[in-house]
Amino acid sequence: MATRVIPPRILRNLRYNTATKPLKAPPAPLSPTLSPSPCLPPPTSAVLRPAATADLNFHDVEKLFSHVRSPALLRSAAVLHATAIEPFVDFGTWLLQSNLLLVPGLRELILATVRSTFFDHFCAGEDASTAASKIRALNHAGLRGMLVYGVEDALDNDACDRNFRGFLRTIDVSRSLPPSSVSFVIVKITAICPMSLLERMSDLLRWQHKDPSFSLPWKQDCFPIFSESSPLYHTRHRPESLTPEEERNLELAIQRFRELCERCTQANIPLLVDAEHTSVQPAIDYFTYSSAILNNKDDNAIVYGTIQTYLKDAKERMLLTAKAAEKMGIPMGFKLVRGAYMSSETKLAESLGYQSPIHDTIDDTHKCFNECSSFMLEKIANGPGGVVLATHNVESGKLAAARAHELGIGKVNHKLEFAQLHGMSEALSFGLSNAGFQVSKYMPFGPVETVMPYLLRRAEENRGMLAASGFDRQLMRKELGRRLKAAVF
Repeated sequence: MATRVIPPRILRNLRYNTATKPLKAPPAPLSPTLSPSPCLPPPTSAVLRPAATADLNFHDVEKLFSHVRSPALLRSAAVLHATAIEPFVDFGTWLLQSNLLLVPGLRELILATVRSTFFDHFCAGEDASTAASKIRALNHAGLRGMLVYGVEDALDNDACDRNFRGFLRTIDVSRSLPPSSVSFVIVKITAICPMSLLERMSDLLRWQHKDPSFSLPWKQDCFPIFSESSPLYHTRHRPESLTPEEERNLELAIQRFRELCERCTQANIPLLVDAEHTSVQPAIDYFTYSSAILNNKDDNAIVYGTIQTYLKDAKERMLLTAKAAEKMGIPMGFKLVRGAYMSSETKLAESLGYQSPIHDTIDDTHKCFNECSSFMLEKIANGPGGVVLATHNVESGKLAAARAHELGIGKVNHKLEFAQLHGMSEALSFGLSNAGFQVSKYMPFGPVETVMPYLLRRAEENRGMLAASGFDRQLMRKELGRRLKAAVF
């Protein structure tokens, strides 16, 4: 599918209808009101979104950052400026992985510094109450939250059980907040199923794709996981079947995920499954798609998968899955992202003597993201399902917003969500929100010590994005300058 060129008049005069329809009747709150975040003005009452008559533009910085207090805006500009300096990121990464954290007194100083700067900027807080408070403040500013319990990969069932309880608490916190203030609960399959088992399952699924006669007794109904161009080099020899112990561990992981799906269905909040490396992504897609078949009903997509469009096979896989879901009458939801494992994926492929599964150029990745976005927008405009466009690219945001407006998706905008990482691309988030679109911020939470590995990985993965935050920093400086002049004169 070729990328459609949007007429300039549409880009200049984007209008959007904010009428929203919840998945079902909203659940009753489970806890009392929590204190608002100090970063944004406190909510005095439920905020009604205005009719979408504003242009999608970034010229009016006063309006763009109208919900952000000056101290928070100044700190955001400073943090983004610091993270755009690669030596600074290198030093921070080294410091947080060094033995200095073992020195009493120094450890507390380092963690306190991280907590009050980068952690507070990129995360929702250390506990559920703080995360809920930040989401309330975001909601007052016209944005929504995607809550994610910030844990890393699990190596055994004990870790899986701990993480599982954390995800359950995340769902409970989401239910306690005002209806629709949390758009999705995020889950990492690598946190509720041992990594070694996911690797084994992926090997077995890849081998079955090579040899359809290869039997997998544990495999349930599932959408297509591979396309003809999907990388299979990870599995070079016929793998052994799962051992009885591995099958028991798989059943435990399925039970954990099944309960998360049921809880989200009861809470009327979709569950979005994050993507990972290609070495374990087949198993993650298996969990996602087999659960979607069981839980996604009528027009209601509860389980969403993630497509990483920097992969060469991304569009083909998405089309195959969408076609299979449509044939079965299952509404399927996808989050579209570019991807975050470029370096490690390329190194692995080269070490095995294969070409990288990543697109050869950044333009090819942009093209794939935009084409997948266009396909999903057309699909949800004419039928069930949903799409989350997770992008920090301003041009992709403009293109998708214009296409959505052209398709009239304003009447069913519960099917469309834009998303950015918490603390990143604030201008794009507020610009899309001001234009009437539903916009969410991806918000990890948990104790600093627990979330620190997550932060380090995100810093490493998103180096290019952090360095390219100049657009946000420029607009923030402009608004800070305007406020300073207004205060002085």
